[in-house]
Amino acid sequence: MLDRGVFDGTHLAMMVHPAPFDGVECNVLAIGDLTVTYTGHPAHASLAPYDGINALDALTVAQVAIGLLRQQLPPGDQIHGIIAAGGDAPNVIPEKTIARYCYRSLDPERLEALRERVVRCFEAGALATGCSVTYQSDSPPYTEFHNDSVLWDLYRKHSVAFGRFPQEMGEGGRGLGSTDMANVSRVLPAIHPMIAAAAGGAANHQAGFTAACATPSGDTAVRDGALLMALTVADVARDPGYRAAYLAATATTPSPSPEKAGTP
Repeated sequence: MLDRGVFDGTHLAMMVHPAPFDGVECNVLAIGDLTVTYTGHPAHASLAPYDGINALDALTVAQVAIGLLRQQLPPGDQIHGIIAAGGDAPNVIPEKTIARYCYRSLDPERLEALRERVVRCFEAGALATGCSVTYQSDSPPYTEFHNDSVLWDLYRKHSVAFGRFPQEMGEGGRGLGSTDMANVSRVLPAIHPMIAAAAGGAANHQAGFTAACATPSGDTAVRDGALLMALTVADVARDPGYRAAYLAATATTPSPSPEKAGTP
């Protein structure tokens, strides 16, 4: 949407996201993704295993390398993933395996450096086994979030009036996932608060949290989030100083996303 001009002429942007707690400052990590495919050669695992090139072995080597790499990662860097395809039958040397991995860091520059280290781990698997390896990304990389302090303060004021008291988001203000809206925040004033639903101790992407979002508490979070954003916008619209500042600060044509600009 950003690259196609949807935000052209827009002066600010905001959204809320459900969570087990209320928070205003969005401190998320930059993120990239890799879908990695190893291709080897199938063979019967008992009759002639020496005729095969094991694509699952290649992925195993890569996962061990990534596991060891984690010890040397600086704070804020993360790597995590799954095996999407690992073979078809236990008595056949796997010809193809597919892994889907995400890697995160504090900013686009560090993200690119981390990507290079992760790719070397996957290359090690290919080198050790004789498999070929290919990479693709399912989405553009997302950046860290740039919070607008005025919108942040206005939203917080209304949140407290609603009886919602925002917490600091993330250990040390970092590490609460990633979002495509972070790219928008680099070219528009933006905020991305979290709004609480009573989840009984469950966190996002757990079944208990999903269930909590379909309760009266979840409905209240939707209503409150919409009202809090509307009140924040109304404050900006009613204040001549805020209006003038946002009109002056926002370019009519956003700068390109990190992918278009050639950075991760």
